[in-house]
Amino acid sequence: MDATREHGESERSVRVLAGRVTLDGNLGVPANPRGVVLFAHGSGSGRFSPRNRYVAQELRAAGLATLLIDLLTADEEVVDAQTRHLRFDIPLLAERLVGATDWLLDNPDTRDLSIGYFGASTGAGAALVAAVERPDAVGAIVSRGGRPDLAGDALARVRAPTLLIVGGYDLQVITINREALKVLPGENKLAIVPGATHLFEEPGALEEVTRLAREWFLDHLRSKRAG
Repeated sequence: MDATREHGESERSVRVLAGRVTLDGNLGVPANPRGVVLFAHGSGSGRFSPRNRYVAQELRAAGLATLLIDLLTADEEVVDAQTRHLRFDIPLLAERLVGATDWLLDNPDTRDLSIGYFGASTGAGAALVAAVERPDAVGAIVSRGGRPDLAGDALARVRAPTLLIVGGYDLQVITINREALKVLPGENKLAIVPGATHLFEEPGALEEVTRLAREWFLDHLRSKRAG
């Protein structure tokens, strides 16, 4: 594995077996982590997304391990760039997330940690479906500009506390997320970031997303060793 250093924290390249494929990922584990967050990127994005990498860096600074993976293989990325259909294949993406979750449960650095999902756009729909498949492992979900409607019938079976974050100017997605709140059982919350659009590119918007996500994960993820 190739190891890199980022702001004094260890982040290494990993190969994650997920079903019938092996996915490329970056795993970062700070000292004494309180949990681990698995990123489910949105359509047309990957583990090198500047937005997700910024959020991951801040989560690690707060004591949370992170795993960013490419949900599609290199060959699938080539096909998807032409057809744009795999990025919306929620069952496929959810299957890959379940595989990555099982990998975290087997990995010595993360097997004692509760798992959180950070999903963006279509990746949020896949994260909700995957959480239903691994209810005892997934302790919290954060959706950034997500499409929870793509989770379909699984939405009503999500047990993990779920935070939905949407930009104030992302009106269609706000409506979608408000409808999802009516279906999600258990603890859930909608947070609207004023003045932000879908990608949270406005000054301070991504920082607010990160703050909200960090607090949600720290409130709900606990080391299994700690109880």
